[in-house]
Amino acid sequence: MRLLLAEDDALLGESLCSQLQRAGYAVDWTDRADQALILGRQEDYRLAILDLGLKEGSGLDTLKGWRAEQIKLPVLILTARGDWQDKVNGLKSGADDYLAKPFQMEELLARLEALSRRSEGRLLSKLVVEGYELDEERQQIITPQQDTHHLTGTEFRLLRCLMSRPQRIFPKEALMEQLYSLDDNPSENIIEAYILRLRRMLGKEVILTLRGQGYRFNASN
Repeated sequence: MRLLLAEDDALLGESLCSQLQRAGYAVDWTDRADQALILGRQEDYRLAILDLGLKEGSGLDTLKGWRAEQIKLPVLILTARGDWQDKVNGLKSGADDYLAKPFQMEELLARLEALSRRSEGRLLSKLVVEGYELDEERQQIITPQQDTHHLTGTEFRLLRCLMSRPQRIFPKEALMEQLYSLDDNPSENIIEAYILRLRRMLGKEVILTLRGQGYRFNASN
């Protein structure tokens, strides 16, 4: 899934981008509050990590701006350890969770996964649709016949996007936005290539192509 990272510490930002990408996220990173506000308006992110200390404004003002515009993007704020007032202010302004610096990457990933589940109305770290079980921790798919297929990062992100909203039609452009960051430059045919690979694993009818519209997960048929 696609994630917005707003963090002004260059070393931490680079490290987080790398580790989040390895965990299966497509990441857009900015160190500016004003740019984060614009990206949150214009782009279709599933989650945002928002440091409160940013350039060209504050992360708290960015958060307030999103909420004032009814942008319901789930937000995890980063705060300095022990600065309880920042935590309180962030939560009151519409943040969904917070994490104090310094932190362990495992905790950040666990909190992001929990935020994602809550936003989708799920309790477990597995997506189950018509007997197909996508294990987010192991990045693998188990079919109704109990066949297990391990997925690459891109295969996982694509399948997760389709399964998180089954029966919804995803135009190719919408899938590209979820799979790749603004800095990526994928080829126009990359979605078709990955859809073909997933069909070879799961069956041709599991992911349907609707001509001129896009793709949808169709396990019930």
